[in-house]
Amino acid sequence: MSVSLEVSKREVRPRSLRNKLRHEGKVPAIVYGYNVESTPIAIDGQIFSKLLRENGANTVITMTIDGKKVNTLVHKVQTNTFTNHFEHVEFLSVNMSEETEVETEIVLVGEAAGVKAGGVLAQNLYTVIVSATPSNLPERIEVDVTNLNLGDAITVADLPENNDYKVVSDGEEQIAAVAAPTEEAETTDEESEPEVIGSTEE
Repeated sequence: MSVSLEVSKREVRPRSLRNKLRHEGKVPAIVYGYNVESTPIAIDGQIFSKLLRENGANTVITMTIDGKKVNTLVHKVQTNTFTNHFEHVEFLSVNMSEETEVETEIVLVGEAAGVKAGGVLAQNLYTVIVSATPSNLPERIEVDVTNLNLGDAITVADLPENNDYKVVSDGEEQIAAVAAPTEEAETTDEESEPEVIGSTEE
């Protein structure tokens, strides 16, 4: 699956042009990689934000540069620490017939049996590296934890095989586990009940 994004070439000097673009709601960006020269471009910030929200970061983005269609993936995004607005975006031009490696989000689904028994589910890994042709890259990988009991864990090696992509992260990495609840010292009602101090009747 791919989506289109309108872009325009931009000048890189003077540096004040970047601030001017941002004030206009544009985001300075650059595209480089397969069969394309490194090219500074500008994109619409709101449109790009909506595109990511609706399609995910691993979708193929098609843009036209100098009359030529270029298929790209989002390689790196810089955001403002305070406003969370986009500061700069790097797009990597890709060959649609060659495999590439990207990070993919892990999402836990279901309620673990061990949690129902009083345990605590902890997620230890939030992304994995996958390899696939650009059009087959997953937006996310869902991991069903329903059958995890107390003391059980699921690792990268436990992920089911998929014909569209291959997980290349270390198979021993732990994705999630269900641990027994932390034991706390129990107090009796008598110990926890505060002592009442008062005067006695004369």
